[in-house]
Amino acid sequence: MSYKTIMAVLDDPASARQISDFASFLSERFSAHIVGVHAETLAAVPLIAPMEIPDPAAVQVLQEAARRETASVEKIFRERIESQGLPSEWRSFVSANGYASGNVIESARAVDLIVASQGNPPEGGPDNRADLEAFLFESGRPMLLVPRTITQPQPIRRVLIAWNGSREATRATFDALPFLKNAESVEIFCVDPPEVSGQMPEMAGVELAATLSRHGVNVTLRTEHTSGIKASAA
Repeated sequence: MSYKTIMAVLDDPASARQISDFASFLSERFSAHIVGVHAETLAAVPLIAPMEIPDPAAVQVLQEAARRETASVEKIFRERIESQGLPSEWRSFVSANGYASGNVIESARAVDLIVASQGNPPEGGPDNRADLEAFLFESGRPMLLVPRTITQPQPIRRVLIAWNGSREATRATFDALPFLKNAESVEIFCVDPPEVSGQMPEMAGVELAATLSRHGVNVTLRTEHTSGIKASAA
């Protein structure tokens, strides 16, 4: 298993450079095709009272601003990706729903991995976390969120699997298998595992560790028993 089609979500010019660079780094590592995507959300149009008709001047200003941002993001993507001769394509969408629109989600469902910038936008910048959350669940594909503080692509050397035996944790683990196989170390971390089907809590994650090791993953297992502390805090 490997990632052969990677979607780079380019929200704005500020994140376009970062995500284009990360997508290009992953493309070289996995010999993958890159799909650059920018979805422009149509802003609410001011109305002219008393007839409440759209203000033509405002509509034109908003459309021109949207076109300028899309052109800027596309230019950044092409400069960062095409200059390296990597296989890629560009797609732009305009809708009222942004990344939650049907066309964007349909494109996302045909890729192996989605790369996007994490939340916490710079002061005064757009916050698209709600869009990306809907995008993540509706696409059904694994998403790698890159913190804005990481400006240079880096290999993923250490991985922590927060394991609770759920369907969601299982899907996340095996969707990340290409990263796990390339990592120097992978730790399966279980917090207060329950005793199920006659299996002792200490055995939680043992079968997963065995399966991953057969894939060549350098995996270790740790179980933590707490006193009412939340799993996320542990």
